Amino acid sequence: MRQLLLKLKRNSGMLLAFFWICQFSIVNFQFARAQLSVSNNNSAAHPSAMFEVKSTEKGLLPPRMTTAQRDAIVNPAEGLYLFNLDKNMMEFFNGTEWRQFSYPSSSEVLCGNDFIDFRDNQVYPTILIGTQCWMKKNMNIGVMVNSTVTGSSHSDVSNNGVIEKYCFNNDPAYCAIYGGLYDWNEMMQYSTTAGVQGICPSGWHIPTDAEWTILTDYLGGEDVAGGKMKETGLTHWTAPNIGATNESGFTAIGTGIRYYTGTFDGIKNSTYLTSSSEQLTLYVIYRGAYGGYAKLWRGSYNLKTEGESLRCMRTN
Repeated sequence: MRQLLLKLKRNSGMLLAFFWICQFSIVNFQFARAQLSVSNNNSAAHPSAMFEVKSTEKGLLPPRMTTAQRDAIVNPAEGLYLFNLDKNMMEFFNGTEWRQFSYPSSSEVLCGNDFIDFRDNQVYPTILIGTQCWMKKNMNIGVMVNSTVTGSSHSDVSNNGVIEKYCFNNDPAYCAIYGGLYDWNEMMQYSTTAGVQGICPSGWHIPTDAEWTILTDYLGGEDVAGGKMKETGLTHWTAPNIGATNESGFTAIGTGIRYYTGTFDGIKNSTYLTSSSEQLTLYVIYRGAYGGYAKLWRGSYNLKTEGESLRCMRTN
């Protein structure tokens, strides 16, 4: 050993190597049947693990980087994971895109990230527009009920403790893409209080007319707000989808409507996004966007039994 130390003093590289050998002997890397254990008590890895870190005092620190640094990784392997400093969360590469390791609850989500509605495990992306945090998808919670065609105002849903929705043409495949169409009373969970949570997840609520106006004004007014909110292209809108830029990130799509007679209409041509605000107790105020216009209409209807779309929001 004395001779080895003399040689190490003459060679700084060897001295560094000797230092690391000592460190490794302290950490105790244990190999057993092609397994690796990092511990401080010479214990082997669990039989089911190729690699195990054991500690009751310290954690395991993964690579930490910004989104730009993450995106600069060339050909990331499927399963590669890291901590995103911009989003403050773990992410992994699923072979196609980077996804969050787990979703925060609806009340904990940082606006701009996805969250999961644990009532039915559906995932909702979010977007910050001004001071308002909006869902980027229409609500789709609930059990589908068939819409029956009649000649008068009626509803096929009831206050039975179960969230119920319509799907365009009574086809659940439409709900999976466009979201549910909701009777106003069902959506409000039989409350008439503006800004109520209704069927929205915890921490979110049905926007009021005033909150819709804040959004509209922020986007430059009714004449242009619809175009700034509509998804571009013709996947969920029919031509010509006038003015659609989606520069707000709201990503409105042509969901259509369920009329009070029980019939459906307007898929890919229009969307009616309701509010929680009444007008003279008989009318409900909504916002309408159409494929043929860049405008966002403010209107009201006196038939709460129609089926319309819902975007939940919160004040950030």
